[in-house]
Amino acid sequence: MNGHHHIYAEGSNGWHGGRNGDRDIDDETERDHRSSSPSDPSSSHSGHRGMNGGYDPDLRTSVTDLPDAVPTVPYWSAKRHLTCGNPTPPPPGTPKMIPWRAAPGKIKTAHAALVLCLNIDVDPPDVIKTNPCAYLEAWVEPHTMPSQKALEVIGTNLQHQFEGLNPKIAYKPILDPSKEDLKRICVNMRKQAVDDAVLFHYNGHGVPKPTPSGELWCFNRDYTQYIPIALQEIQSWLRSPSIFIWDCSSAGNLLSNFVKFADQRDNDARLHGGGYPEGTPPYSECIQLAACAADEQLPSCPELPADLFSACLTSPIDIALRYFLLNNQLPNDISTDQVMQLPGDLKDRRTPLGELNWIFTAITDTIAWTTFPREVFTRLYRSDLLIASLFRNFLLAERIMKNYHCTPHTYPPLPPTNTHPLWASWDLAVDACLRQLPDLLKNAGSSVSKDLSLSARNRRQATRSDQAAQAGTSAATGEKLYTYIPSRFFTDQLTAFEVWISRGGSALTKPGPLSLPLQQPADQLGLDGSTDLAPYPANSLEQSDHHLVPRKPPDQLPIVLQVLLSQPHRLRALILLSQFVDLGPWAVHLALTIGIFPYIARLLQAAGQDLKPVLIFIWARISAVDPSCQVDLYNNQGYKYFATALAGQDDPRQGVFPNGSEHKAMCAFILSTIARDYPQGQNACWREHIVDACFHHIEEDDFLLRQWSALCIAQIWDGNDDIRVYSVDKAFQDKMIALLSDDSPEVRSAALYALSTFLGASGAADPNKLGGGGSGTMYQLEERDHFRMEVAVVTGAALAIKEDASPMVRKELLVLISCLVKEWRGYFIVCAWIYWEEYRRSKEGPENQHPDDDVAAIALSEWLESFADDEDYRAENRVLLSSLFTIFSILLELSVDPYQEVATNAQTIVDYIMALLLESPFTRLNSTTLNRPPSTAAADAKSAPNGTRQRVPSNQSTNMGSQPPLSPAGRPPLTRSETMSSTISNGVSSTLRRTSSFANALRNLAGNIAFPSLEDGRSSPRPHQIEHAQERTEVVEGVSRPPSPNLNFAQYTSPYSRPESPDDGLLHSVAVSHSAASQQQEPESPTMDFMPWNVMDALMAEDMERLLARRRASGQHRHHGHAHHHDGFNGGASPSGSTFSMDSSIILGLGTGVGLRDVLPLKSRFYDWCCEYFKEPQMRQPEADEPGSVQYNYQVWRQQRNEKVLEDTHKQSLEAPKCRWDRPVPTIQINGLPLSLAFHAFDPHLVIANESDMITVWDWINRRPLNRFFNGNPRGTSITSLHIINQDVGGIILTGAADGMIRLYRNYDPNLCNGPVQMVSAFRGLNEVLNVKRGSGVVTDWKQTGGTLLVGGDSRIVRVWDAHTESQVMDLETNAESPVTALMSDTGSSSTFLAGFADGAVKVFDRRHEAVIRSYHQHPSWVQNVKWHPIISGQFLSGSMDGEVKLYDLRGGDVPVQTWDLFSQGLSAFDVHEQTEVFAATSSLMNTNWRTQRTEVHSLATTRTLGSLTTGLTIPQPRESTTPFTPRTSSLAFHPREMVYGVGSWDGTIRIMGCKLPSLP
Repeated sequence: MNGHHHIYAEGSNGWHGGRNGDRDIDDETERDHRSSSPSDPSSSHSGHRGMNGGYDPDLRTSVTDLPDAVPTVPYWSAKRHLTCGNPTPPPPGTPKMIPWRAAPGKIKTAHAALVLCLNIDVDPPDVIKTNPCAYLEAWVEPHTMPSQKALEVIGTNLQHQFEGLNPKIAYKPILDPSKEDLKRICVNMRKQAVDDAVLFHYNGHGVPKPTPSGELWCFNRDYTQYIPIALQEIQSWLRSPSIFIWDCSSAGNLLSNFVKFADQRDNDARLHGGGYPEGTPPYSECIQLAACAADEQLPSCPELPADLFSACLTSPIDIALRYFLLNNQLPNDISTDQVMQLPGDLKDRRTPLGELNWIFTAITDTIAWTTFPREVFTRLYRSDLLIASLFRNFLLAERIMKNYHCTPHTYPPLPPTNTHPLWASWDLAVDACLRQLPDLLKNAGSSVSKDLSLSARNRRQATRSDQAAQAGTSAATGEKLYTYIPSRFFTDQLTAFEVWISRGGSALTKPGPLSLPLQQPADQLGLDGSTDLAPYPANSLEQSDHHLVPRKPPDQLPIVLQVLLSQPHRLRALILLSQFVDLGPWAVHLALTIGIFPYIARLLQAAGQDLKPVLIFIWARISAVDPSCQVDLYNNQGYKYFATALAGQDDPRQGVFPNGSEHKAMCAFILSTIARDYPQGQNACWREHIVDACFHHIEEDDFLLRQWSALCIAQIWDGNDDIRVYSVDKAFQDKMIALLSDDSPEVRSAALYALSTFLGASGAADPNKLGGGGSGTMYQLEERDHFRMEVAVVTGAALAIKEDASPMVRKELLVLISCLVKEWRGYFIVCAWIYWEEYRRSKEGPENQHPDDDVAAIALSEWLESFADDEDYRAENRVLLSSLFTIFSILLELSVDPYQEVATNAQTIVDYIMALLLESPFTRLNSTTLNRPPSTAAADAKSAPNGTRQRVPSNQSTNMGSQPPLSPAGRPPLTRSETMSSTISNGVSSTLRRTSSFANALRNLAGNIAFPSLEDGRSSPRPHQIEHAQERTEVVEGVSRPPSPNLNFAQYTSPYSRPESPDDGLLHSVAVSHSAASQQQEPESPTMDFMPWNVMDALMAEDMERLLARRRASGQHRHHGHAHHHDGFNGGASPSGSTFSMDSSIILGLGTGVGLRDVLPLKSRFYDWCCEYFKEPQMRQPEADEPGSVQYNYQVWRQQRNEKVLEDTHKQSLEAPKCRWDRPVPTIQINGLPLSLAFHAFDPHLVIANESDMITVWDWINRRPLNRFFNGNPRGTSITSLHIINQDVGGIILTGAADGMIRLYRNYDPNLCNGPVQMVSAFRGLNEVLNVKRGSGVVTDWKQTGGTLLVGGDSRIVRVWDAHTESQVMDLETNAESPVTALMSDTGSSSTFLAGFADGAVKVFDRRHEAVIRSYHQHPSWVQNVKWHPIISGQFLSGSMDGEVKLYDLRGGDVPVQTWDLFSQGLSAFDVHEQTEVFAATSSLMNTNWRTQRTEVHSLATTRTLGSLTTGLTIPQPRESTTPFTPRTSSLAFHPREMVYGVGSWDGTIRIMGCKLPSLP
């Protein structure tokens, strides 16, 4: 959340929300770097950022005079780059949280037996009463009236006292009963209560004490004998569940024996009867409250009632006030009679009596919360109103009776609370109230009646008010008003709560007595964040190493809940509560456990605008932690509250809604949780016009609102035919496709997620619920229009997203494509067959090709000719097949994606299509090449100019290269768009890899060895494992594996693996099962009497039949029952649900997909990942920004160190052009040719890439290797570009390889990270890499100040990428017939950059004009490098392979200002120092000069040679070049800051040389 200090009306109650309320931070920027879901805001940024993206105006004040200070903007460092849209698993050792809702079988008290064995005027034989002694029973003095009358009044009073706790229960006083009467009443109560609980209250003051064996006493019918009753009998009468109150001396005998007998009964039931019937709790779960221990007498203090225990339980305020008077001396000698006249109503919190009752409830709740275990608290205080009141009041009984040498007991046993510090707060509140009592009574006059009990007076007042209301008069008429000063208790408690939050309570700490207590053992873990409520989140996986946990929650949390009931304090309490729940899921869970839910739900009915922002915020957190609240919000119509807020217009006059767009995003999130996998919630949202409101908001400026608007639409669309029909009528799917060009990767992913649910993917949390059924019925469209619409949606999305730089976005695209493949698998079989035939034809070579052998072309022609004279229909089918072919080609590209999770998901889809192809009738055609043995890997490797690797997830590691498919002559009328041609024939590198992957995968499928051997066909997620970097360097037949991402949940699913017990309904169609059987029985069918175009036509007709069946099936139950989400295979729900066209002229018995596993659509985790945003703290700073934290201290040190480096090197740069550069620094040896070097600007790191795909990181000062890993580019390609980005805050290695891929890696320094190197991101930097015999591969340039990446090379374009948005900004035409060999961006905010070319040209590009603005053609050959002049603006240098270095001035002509002819035999490498006027060049290596190859350093200021280094090779260079790319045999790079440079030789030696500065020896 952003702008957290502005969420609520600033200044309301003089309070600022959040601990950083005085900071003025840009909203989107703050949200950017301290949240989960949205990470890179879509808007542009201005100003300087702090260490981790926060704006810090003082960041660079100490070095503002230094040149070209690089702003610390960390790119590729947001949460999406750590997770790629996968929900973050909880940290190790995280326990599950106890469910906050009461169990379905929770206790509910229905009946109560109030047993009074008093036998007034007759004392029991074993009790000796004192004189004076306690005599009040239920606040009645029994000796002032006849005994029978007194007994009845006592029974009535006791009933009224219990009714004050819960008036809805049927209480029955049982006065001096006989054993027979007691049994009869108890048995009847159990019958009436059924499964509910029965309360048994026993007052045994008039009978002997219970026996040690567990017997209590009653009377015979004549009251001449005491009759014992065994506890076993009472247990058998009342059974379970029951609540027992034992108010008698030696009550502990009853409690202990009851537990013993209950355990015996339960054990017997388990041993003999197998337990109790379902729904019947065991006897040991009965609840008991006993007045004293087994060896104790009840107190007989005359100032207190005889039934002190019952009085504490049923009228606590009366007892508490009397007890206070007994123990405290008040002024004015306030008497008990005066206290009993305390004005007010127990239920009116504005009156003195009501406020005391309110404070008492809050304090006892808080004492219980802070003392008892959570599960005990939930069971006793949040399950039943009567039980909660009894146990709340029991705390008072314990406090009072322990002062009289009685120890009340309970079962379940509870820890003592009589010395809890909050009792002092209670005494203070009572003291403050009673000190006002004389004035209150004086003002009230005679209006307050005098009673022995406040509760009795309260009942009388209530009765009088009811009678007055019925008579239409006011009960208060004639009463004098009194002035009461309310207690400061709640205000003070809120202040204490606020202090806890603002003074470090929200900070994390180490586990211990001051940390959040764990309620369950750590072995009860679960990784599914959607179902397991982790008590604390992993804010970042970096921090999990520190094992920090939340602090112990504040004691005032239950009091905050009570304050919500008060109008004056409500807003402040809600704001504090919002700050608390913002701390994480553990805080939300605590608030829910304490019972906040009904109060927050009730507040949704409030109309106050001031509460709306904070309520929305709290509900967003609750919905994120507990999605089951969707049912509650639907039942109480709470969704209307959020629907109104989402659809409402911002009123500038309203000061309470400052961040309207963000609160609307929260509303969209809450509504999406209500609609998720819940048809009633979807319909409710539709009735409230949420779909229209969300589509209105996807055009807003706030990217968070756009993201959640799309996700809300997705959940409403999920499986709901009527809403999707409505959306198509409004063309909403086209608006969603337009959102795919959004600047925010999260918004693009959300749009794809929505389109996926539109086409049948499931948005449910259940991972086994895949979905299906396409876009549903669309009964308002014709079948062909329906087909065209679905294809158009996926085609538009695929063309827009296929080259997106964010793997998270590409992953969502695959889910969308899988939906289309599932429903139109026949068309994709045709596309796969055409592709295969073209591929095999291209392998045969032009000399072996004959037009009559072009099976695919002939089949396409005949298929199109079958449409006779209907030209429009023919054109329509041509376009549809062309579109699907484009999608299939994109799928093949994504199956070799550099990001493993994307590639694995694409392979699942491609292999499913290929499995269908191998099961299709195409295999029974005589003319097809599907049954021919594929060419050997050796032959393929010989014919391939550059070998490629096959797809890694397949179990086969056979390497195979291939020639790019040629465009066959006489193409059929299948016209291709530019996109198709680019994805099929033109791009050599990508197509070569794609076809190789296709051929290998098809071969593996044919050999039935391409898939995992797991029984269920689904491999387990493989999270990153900590391993030594060297262990990852194994090579399996030329296949290298790059580092895995941080969270790698890639799951390959085989189409051939099936469950052990196939569903009987799998082959539900006789025709289908027959066709499947015939296919399996006749694998070697003779030449069939049908042609390829017949198969094409039948497969497509089958798809249309499937569409018709889907429209019919869904139309039969139009209401949104998620019919296509069933696990069974009905209709079009699975491949086994295939149908074939009965109207087709040729019945092929297709049954496409029978026998294959139902693996599509893919399942997206994106929604759950986005939900994490509302689980993570937003109001407090992240740990890395928290002063004093390890991360913060490290970044502060790093910043100070960097400033010192900048200051020192700036001074050195002034002297360096005049000094010698021949000081030797360490020499490093690696394996292979060090083709590229990159120095870290501030750390002593040197990154080296060899001629293949090995990257090595060295500490060049200490000559110590730090890490080594593979880049993963195919064999035969090289890493041709290398950068270190984000150097101010750490570093990420960026590589560009000749396969066109850009890859980024983190955690390469083992001194800072214990884990392995991780891939941050990977994407296709260039989609068209030309096949050049001697090319430059991929050439890149990184500009940290703007987050711009330039990518060129063997291409006719230079592509500009924006790291903020992870999307391409523009393509600039090079207007050259030669590769780009070097790129260099201008410094600062300039939009110009330099490009060198293989033909010797140097061009200056301006991105503002999207064109070349200057061209220089002074070099006759390959330009090795171009660099801007380090000091003089507008000048640049270029070094060419011919041995010359030239200096140009943009303000001059085309002739260079100065030329250095350095090496007659040629120049191999060239570089210019970024800080000082020095450049260096290395001579070319030839067979004639390999002993004398040298590197020279020259000064731009003095034009003299500053140093010369001879390579000193001992053996000559091999005749053949080690790499087909970048014709250089050495590498050269200056340090960005230090006065050193490195030279790499072909023998693997890197020599680092430095400048002999005057200050150095």
